[in-house]
Amino acid sequence: MANVVAICGSLRKGSFNRMLMNASIGLAPAGMTIKEGPSFANIPIYNFDDQQSTGFPKDADVLHEAIRAADAVLVVSPEYNWSVPAGLKNAIDWLSRYKEVSFKDKPVAIQSAAGGLLGGARMQYALRMVLQAVDAQLFGKPEVIVNMAANKFADGKLTDQGAQDLIKQQLTAFAKFIERHKV
Repeated sequence: MANVVAICGSLRKGSFNRMLMNASIGLAPAGMTIKEGPSFANIPIYNFDDQQSTGFPKDADVLHEAIRAADAVLVVSPEYNWSVPAGLKNAIDWLSRYKEVSFKDKPVAIQSAAGGLLGGARMQYALRMVLQAVDAQLFGKPEVIVNMAANKFADGKLTDQGAQDLIKQQLTAFAKFIERHKV
């Protein structure tokens, strides 16, 4: 049984990426459980002086422990200005400061959705570099990039069969990747 924590890089309740994450939770293969992880919305901007004076924020501790307890992580995120949303990057910056980095040796898969043609491809590339720096084990293919998302979601649900099939393929392959990388 693979226990996966999902992190949505968008804080918007109605974002396509939140809808994609929820669809992925429902499309998990047998033997895999995906649960949404704690929010990073209230984690302050990383500042070493703050860390030294007050320690880690409670919300960072909660996210850190959720990732450490999971077998793997699924990050579903939009692309902001051709890169990783600031809130998600900030959370990873905080998590990188713990003595035992929560992402170290943790299998991570990435998904994204966007209204345009590229569907978050540049964010996925940038996020891979960030996650490589914290020693995550990055899952490669198949990639899930849901482009032209307004045409693929209705009433908060992913309605595009091709996207659903791709998610199922990714999560099935990710389950095997998790099994190979269990510490």
